[in-house]
Amino acid sequence: MFDEADLSEDAFLDGRLRIAQPRNGYRAAMDPVLLAAAVPARPGESVLELGCGAGVASLCLGHRVPGLRLAGLELQLAYAALARRNAAANGQEFDVHDGDLARLPAALRDRSFDHVIANPPYFAAGGGTPAADGGREIAQREATPLDLWLGVALRRLRPGGWLTVIQAADRLPELLAGLRSGAGSIVALPVASRAGREANRVILRARKGGRGAFRLIAPFILHDGAAHLRDGDDHSPAARAILRDAAAFDF
Repeated sequence: MFDEADLSEDAFLDGRLRIAQPRNGYRAAMDPVLLAAAVPARPGESVLELGCGAGVASLCLGHRVPGLRLAGLELQLAYAALARRNAAANGQEFDVHDGDLARLPAALRDRSFDHVIANPPYFAAGGGTPAADGGREIAQREATPLDLWLGVALRRLRPGGWLTVIQAADRLPELLAGLRSGAGSIVALPVASRAGREANRVILRARKGGRGAFRLIAPFILHDGAAHLRDGDDHSPAARAILRDAAAFDF
């Protein structure tokens, strides 16, 4: 477990959530907030987050949509404990399980969900410089193949349920290949830092058993202008609504 001196308390959704995170380990930024904003959940539905870390995505979603039944799975015990702590500190119920998605705990194998969400590691196994912090390296470097993440997610969805994933944009072909059987009505939303820039993230939403055509929609732009020209926040109005005001994507 983390020592108190090793933790910071960080504001999400313009201070609506206060989240304890390690100062030097894996630290959530905007990606889990964007993931939460893309989930088409309604009050009373159930949500499973695979690899929930300190709980940012699920707690952002729970803030936006009260009355959800939230569950999470986290490999690293210290981060799972933080997720439970953060849920309690923010007045939410979050059923966090310790474990590896390759060997799913029995309590989750026996359940199905209306939604499964995930922010899998972006960096493929091997290559690159390992992170200095072991917890950050585990969170960011793939050990379990992406297609296994997708397979586990689909098996835990009820028929007609929704999978929502955020991932590095260059891995979109892998995401689509992993959903070839069992999911359809796929929508891919590229996320770019500025207009005219290549997307570096993609949010993918797919429906178990869906039959709708694949849709690649216009990129979501995070920042105004061609470059950062001034101190302070230069998020686009749409990004500001999501990151500060807990708005949802409209797609």
